[in-house]
Amino acid sequence: MTRYPRNMIGYGPERPDARWPGDAKIAVQFVLNYEEGSENNILHGDAASEAFLSDIAGAAQWPGQRHWNMESIYEYGARAGFWRLHRLFTGYDVPLTIYGVATALARSPEQVEAMKDAGWEIASHGLKWVEHKDMPEDEERAAIAEAIRLHTEVVGEPPRGWYTGRCSANTVRLAAETGQFAYISDTYDDDLPYWLDLGGREQLIIPYTLEANDMRFAVSPGWIEGEQFYTYLKDAFDTLYVEGIAGQPAMMSVGLHCRLIGRPGKIAGLKRFLDYIGGFDGVWTPRRIEIADHWAATHPPVRPSLVPSRMDEAAFVAAFGSVYEHSPWVAERAFALELGPAHDRPAGLANALARVFRTAGDAERLAVLRAHPDLAGKLAAARRLTAESTGEQASAGLDALTDAERARFTELNDAYTARHGFPFIIAVRDNTKASILAAFERRIGQESEAEFAEACRQVERIARLRLEGLL
Repeated sequence: MTRYPRNMIGYGPERPDARWPGDAKIAVQFVLNYEEGSENNILHGDAASEAFLSDIAGAAQWPGQRHWNMESIYEYGARAGFWRLHRLFTGYDVPLTIYGVATALARSPEQVEAMKDAGWEIASHGLKWVEHKDMPEDEERAAIAEAIRLHTEVVGEPPRGWYTGRCSANTVRLAAETGQFAYISDTYDDDLPYWLDLGGREQLIIPYTLEANDMRFAVSPGWIEGEQFYTYLKDAFDTLYVEGIAGQPAMMSVGLHCRLIGRPGKIAGLKRFLDYIGGFDGVWTPRRIEIADHWAATHPPVRPSLVPSRMDEAAFVAAFGSVYEHSPWVAERAFALELGPAHDRPAGLANALARVFRTAGDAERLAVLRAHPDLAGKLAAARRLTAESTGEQASAGLDALTDAERARFTELNDAYTARHGFPFIIAVRDNTKASILAAFERRIGQESEAEFAEACRQVERIARLRLEGLL
């Protein structure tokens, strides 16, 4: 047995109605990352200087040395960029969520005071603005705990949101483990919040963005001028707004950094975007914590009764062994496939079961066909059908035939089985009594090889429909 942990399906083809407050068509959420004073620096006990997200092209770490130019660029963010952004957003009365690195906040008390006075949310951005990918799990757990402690000491209240950014594969789990956070944002995988089961605890995830993000002023390919940033944000907004009008409101995150968008030539593009969205009705510009509170109240977690990828073999076969009529071996073999979250939905599990059925030998598949009952036949009359077959035949009215109709079905059943060697099989739920009879009369004369292939396709379709009822 192998299990694939990545979730490649999410909400699937139809995302839920977010039901944003005021019937908003879109939620546009602005994040300001406050990292200045927490970056890699030998003054902070690090082995080398910072090399990430600055205007220095091709920057590299300087082991054992202070990088004066890099330090001054980060200092610009705290000294000038932050205040320019503070004036901009307070002027537009649009609140921010701050991703505040705890050590950066501790070194910037005046900025923290301004954030609080503006009513901005201050979420945690970790203890230090450093890479976590190679950090041992116990060390990262301790760093998260210290980030919460220091944040609480500096801000005056604990953070309710978390985003590491330069995270490890353990980060989301370790942050959720604290039980501290109304949301965690270390993912980029959806346009809406969602619940993630982590160790039996449902954790709300509010995905973030690396593309509607001013960090692309500092990477290649990226933005060169503010107008490019504005154009991208506008295009993203327009697409999501139209989707919202069509009944699928979503969330747009915009990521900002004091030392990047805080520069005069760059912030002009952001200002144009704020002007632009101000011209639309139905635009909600909340803090991230307000999205979390709304989602928890409006879309609380629902734990499904059957989660195929998490079941043991006995439970899996007990639940799905009858999906292929009287053929539990299909489920037994499917259990050994690489199942994951995508197989916890009807289409995914149907595909896994179908893979087993398609790769079985002709004799095994023929046995599955022969396990199916005649339509409106003797087993139905004797009430000896499986529960699945009983419901399916009843859905097309085959449990309420006239004497003439019953005689015609009996005649066709006998002739079909005599010719092909297995019962006539059709996905009854896709059909009416009339269309079933028409298919019966059309297919009875086919070559048996072609009819075998058609019957197998119908078996797969029946399984797919049965799974709709189970999952």
